[in-house]
Amino acid sequence: MDHIFTRISGGSSRIMGRPVSFIISVLFVIVWALSGPVLNYSDTWQLIINTATTVLTFLAVFLIQNSQNRDAAAMQAKLDEVLRALENARVEFVGIEHLTDAEIEKIREALEHDIGDGDGRNSTTGTTVERLLERY
Repeated sequence: MDHIFTRISGGSSRIMGRPVSFIISVLFVIVWALSGPVLNYSDTWQLIINTATTVLTFLAVFLIQNSQNRDAAAMQAKLDEVLRALENARVEFVGIEHLTDAEIEKIREALEHDIGDGDGRNSTTGTTVERLLERY
């Protein structure tokens, strides 16, 4: 079941993310708007666009969430592999994405404190980043 859903959601995401899909959606809205005077702006006329947008938005939420979950899991696996492969890396960081937000924030604060001045801002951004930000 997972494999089938992944194939369907992946294919749907690719189709929905293309410019032609956006153009078709815009054309649909234009045709709907132009049909208003012909249909006397009836309740049925309004129901068509309301129903279509509601259903498509509802389904798109699941596609977007699935795509984000898959991307995040793949990225996490890649980062875990980097940690595993580096000789001096702390492999204890593998799997910290399963901790609570508060626990992750404590780890982030501890790392910034270890790096330098305690607040982390100057020590983690460095002069290179500050110079880059000054350019823009």
